[in-house]
Amino acid sequence: MAQRQLKLGAFMRPISIHTGAWRYPGAWPDANFNFGHIKQLIQKLEAGKFDAFFMADHLAVLNMPVNALKRSHTVTSFEPFTLLSALSAVTERIGLIATGSTTFDEPYHVARRFASLDHLSGGRAGWNIVTTSNPDAALNFGLDDHMEHAERYKRAREFYDVVTGLWDSFADDAFVRDVESGLFFDPSKMHVLDHQGKYLRVRGPLNIARPVQGWPVIVQAGASEDGKQLAAETAEAVFTGGGSLADGQKLYADIKGRMEKIGRDPDHLKILPGAFVVVGDSVDEAKEKRALLDSRVHYDSAIASLSVILGTDASGFDPDGQLPEIPETNASKSGRQRMVDLAKRDRLTVRQLAQRVGGYGGLSFVGTAKTIADQMEEWLVGRGADGFNIMFPFLPAGLDDFVDKVVPELQKRGIFRKEYEGATLRENLGLPRPKNRFFEG
Repeated sequence: MAQRQLKLGAFMRPISIHTGAWRYPGAWPDANFNFGHIKQLIQKLEAGKFDAFFMADHLAVLNMPVNALKRSHTVTSFEPFTLLSALSAVTERIGLIATGSTTFDEPYHVARRFASLDHLSGGRAGWNIVTTSNPDAALNFGLDDHMEHAERYKRAREFYDVVTGLWDSFADDAFVRDVESGLFFDPSKMHVLDHQGKYLRVRGPLNIARPVQGWPVIVQAGASEDGKQLAAETAEAVFTGGGSLADGQKLYADIKGRMEKIGRDPDHLKILPGAFVVVGDSVDEAKEKRALLDSRVHYDSAIASLSVILGTDASGFDPDGQLPEIPETNASKSGRQRMVDLAKRDRLTVRQLAQRVGGYGGLSFVGTAKTIADQMEEWLVGRGADGFNIMFPFLPAGLDDFVDKVVPELQKRGIFRKEYEGATLRENLGLPRPKNRFFEG
């Protein structure tokens, strides 16, 4: 039996999720909004044979007090399709994944943008389906209130059906381009979707040829009950919040089990926990890097970051007391629960929890190339993950350390590729090309 292979994505928007990253010695303070820097980073990732460059997106400035916001390097960032289209021209194999909101965008727009990116890149696009948890985003789209959590997921499920139906508007061989007869495309191989649903009405067809991959790879993030069910039904890669290996194994078995129940092959979905990685020549050196990085986080930023994740203003909590009961809100349920569990497990005060979150409070691998590879291999073999969505501590050195030191160690163990398997994101992830529901089978 062939040895299981890690899949690696790079979480690159923000360029580093750590709020102190831009202040780290030698880091690029403007990396989040400097095309030359980002071009250099993605080319390094491609040299390291990463599966994908993953660009999250926000439709509003982060909903935190301005005294915290003014310390954030995430306040400005490129619009994802503009950036990824430019990056497609300076790369050849690495996947290009962008967020597309099912709450504040229209399915025709999303279908057209991702189909275009897939053609421009030669089949390397991926759509990260999000329902958008930031309530301030509603205010940027003419709405006073954010759609309720459960309702957002119901709309997302219908949205997925519409977008994939639009991608199937034309058969793969619809465009004959017969110069002699003057026939550009075969009308019998065009399908008008004419969708009439609870949330959406879309006629179609899409005015672009079927994507190179059939459909761009479907990606999802989130681990609420609604999120896990949507992932089992639709996703081909899931970026999860990282906890312990036991937590990862439970989530892995849950989502893959749901897939089996509805007749989907569990191997057709890759579960990739987010992993914050700090590499040193010794474990102590790596820990010193992490400590220095965390020291660059201002408390104003830390407590605001905690408030965003909890969906509750934490600024009035006793900094040296335990986290009080946190009511459910309309924000991300999985993110809120992760913080509540972390505070309880490690008996953290509000101040300690905020400092942890203000830097990065999720799954971290801090050590040498060997110890980090040991942990990644344990997650892979133990079926806690199919790979990881790597978050770098500071740029460019944090990314260079991973590519130059950890990747060769993974390759030496035979659990990560030395060359890309194919030209498309689907080929490299080991995913089948979807059949056209209207013109095949």
